[in-house]
Formats: sequence, structure tokens, C-alpha cells
Amino acid sequence: MTTYPPARQAFSRSVPVRLWEDGFALDPYRYYADLRAQGPIGWAELAPGVPAYVVVDRRAALDLLHDTETFSHDPRPWEATVADDSPVLGMMRWRPNTLFADGADHVRYRTTLIDTFDLVEPHDLRARVHRAVHMLVSRFGPLGEADLVADFARPLMALVFNSLFGMPDSESERLNAALGKLIEGGSEAAEGEAEFGDYVIGLIAAKVGQRGDDLPSRLLDHPAGLTPEEVTWQVFLTLGAGHEPTSNLLSNALSRILGNPEYYSTLTSGARPVTDAVVEVLHHETPLANYGIHFARSPLSFHGVWIRAAVPVVISYGALAYFAEQEHGGTRRPGDASHLSWSAGPHACPVKQHTLLIVTEAIERLTQWLPDMEPLVPRERLTWRPGPFHRSLTALPVRFTPRSPDQPGDRT
Repeated sequence: MTTYPPARQAFSRSVPVRLWEDGFALDPYRYYADLRAQGPIGWAELAPGVPAYVVVDRRAALDLLHDTETFSHDPRPWEATVADDSPVLGMMRWRPNTLFADGADHVRYRTTLIDTFDLVEPHDLRARVHRAVHMLVSRFGPLGEADLVADFARPLMALVFNSLFGMPDSESERLNAALGKLIEGGSEAAEGEAEFGDYVIGLIAAKVGQRGDDLPSRLLDHPAGLTPEEVTWQVFLTLGAGHEPTSNLLSNALSRILGNPEYYSTLTSGARPVTDAVVEVLHHETPLANYGIHFARSPLSFHGVWIRAAVPVVISYGALAYFAEQEHGGTRRPGDASHLSWSAGPHACPVKQHTLLIVTEAIERLTQWLPDMEPLVPRERLTWRPGPFHRSLTALPVRFTPRSPDQPGDRT
């Protein structure tokens, strides 16, 4: 077992920083500063009465992500301490998939995902994104205005992931609505979890009965021999982790691009790659701000803090990005990939290239068809969805010259 410095504090008398309250969505950086004032690991609440340690120091985060002997991803001991109606259970409860597994089980589940997604050819994924963008722009393009969150980013991800997982376009709104409720961790979280669960169970039941050219069918036929139940929970994870953070990455990137006219012009002219804007978001406004949840296998001192077992240890990717920005004076080289938004260690995101392709293609395609988009609300006045886990805009209203993607002269 790794040896860490002795504990300096146990937070026995500290008032937890409440990541569940509305003020956190309005100004998370003030909350991150309160956590950092406690040291490399702060004491917080993810929901009323649900405490957690929150890692806000890069070195401590990397140690945690790579230490599989001291820490586990299995939340079941913690679950026994939490009320059945806790709004964060939907995002944190144990399921037999790669996110909540350790050791050989984790390797087995992760291998099936990597093998399955490796069969998705970039040109095929690009075509699915183009089709979804075309469908959505056909709806709002002639109107001359749109909300790029509700009308574009979220439905686009539902269309793309429904397509990859073998579901019809007509099911997209159902997927979108369920995941939105689930990740916010509020009063509708349990309803969202149930709706999403029904969606996935129905999907796997259909694929067990008849295979298709889709990801669930490939998981069912993988040589690892996953049971239908295991495939169900793998899909539960990948659909949720694919749709929600990726739609937030897309809308956050669009808000950053449109909020800076000079930046926007360099992207639409091709002088600067869209990837630069996406990487900036991963540094400064990462969509999954607080997650990477671990649990100490037994009590220990970790970076000067006494960590109890059965209490979540959460990595604040948002805080790490914010404090790194302060240390660098707000400047970074284009393409700098030193952020931890993809996590690190054995549980690092296995499909980041797919995610980057989806987001960059969506932005490029949208700005080709609607190159004169203008935000209707200044960036500093945009509002954010509540919840301890994500950094997610509620809306991104824009206006533009009315146009259809089928009009003559569009750039395809």
C-alpha cells in the first residue's frame, strides 16, 4: 500500500462546502476557492446530508487515480449509509460495469468497450454527426434563431448515440429528457434514473431478440461472454457518459467560440482548428466538473487528510482546471492537453477520440451552414444548470440569417 504524509486535519469541525446549492451553478469558482482554502482535499456535500472529500490538487488527484490498492470504485459500502431517495444515487450507485469495477472485472468490462468502439470507423461516425446536424438545422435554420443547447447540442447527441446503439430517431427525445433529469441530481433524479433504466432495458431486450449493426449487439457477441444483464449496465454507462458530458462539451465550446468574435472568425475561416476551442473548454470549463469517485478501502492519511472508508472521494476536474489557469496566468499553448478532463490511470476515458470527433465535426458543420451566428445573451449572463457533477448551460440563444442546409451554395 502506498504511504502518504500524516494527516493534518480530519474535517471533524469543518462546515462542508455545499456543491448542491444554486449558488454553485452560478459561481463554482468561489466554492472551489473555499475547498482549496482547506488544503489539497476539501470537505463538501454532494447533496443535503451526503458528505464527500473533494480533491482540488493535481498531485493528489494523480495519486488517487493511479492508486488501485488503496482506493476502490465500488460504492456499495457507502450506499448502505445513504437514504434511498438521495438525489445523487442515480449517478453514484453500484452497477456491474466498468465505472464501478476494480481489478479483473474492470479489465474485462473495459476491454469489451474498447473493442466495441474500435469497430466504429471515423468516417462512419462523421457521417452520423453530419446527418444529425442536417436534421436539426433543417428544423431551426429557416427560423433565424435557435437555442444551441435545447435545439442543437442535446438533441444532436441523442440522435448520434441513438444511431450508434441501434435505436430509431423517434426515441431521441426520451433519451435526452431522462438523462437531463438524472445528472442534475435534484428532485427529478430518481424519475430520470427510472426512465433511463427503462429505455436501456428495452433496448437490450430488443437486441437479445434480434441483433443489428450496433454497439449493444457487438457487446452481446463479444468473446468476453457478457451476460445480457452485464451488457445492460455497460450500455447504461456508455449511453449516459456519452450523451450528457459530450453535449455539455459541445454547448460550452460553442458559447466560448460565439462569445469571442475574433476567435469565431479565425475558426470559421479555417485559420484556427476547432479542436483548439474544444481543448480550451476541457481546460477551463470541463463539462463533468466533479466526478472520478473513489472510496478508501480502509481509513488512511492521504495528502495530509484523514480519509474515512465508505465516504466518497471526488476529483474536482473543474477546480483543478481553475487553479491551473490561475497558475498559468490564463495563457496556454494551443493544443495543450495537460488537463485531466479525460481522467487518468486505469479508469481514464477509453473513447476520447470518438468524443472529440463528434464535437469538432458538429461545430464545423453547424458554422459552415450558419456562419453569421450571434449570441443573444452576453456570455457573462448565461445561466447554468444546478447539480454537483456537471458544468452545463441551461440555454445558448443565437440569431443568424435564416437558411436551410439544403439551400444552394451551402458548404458541404
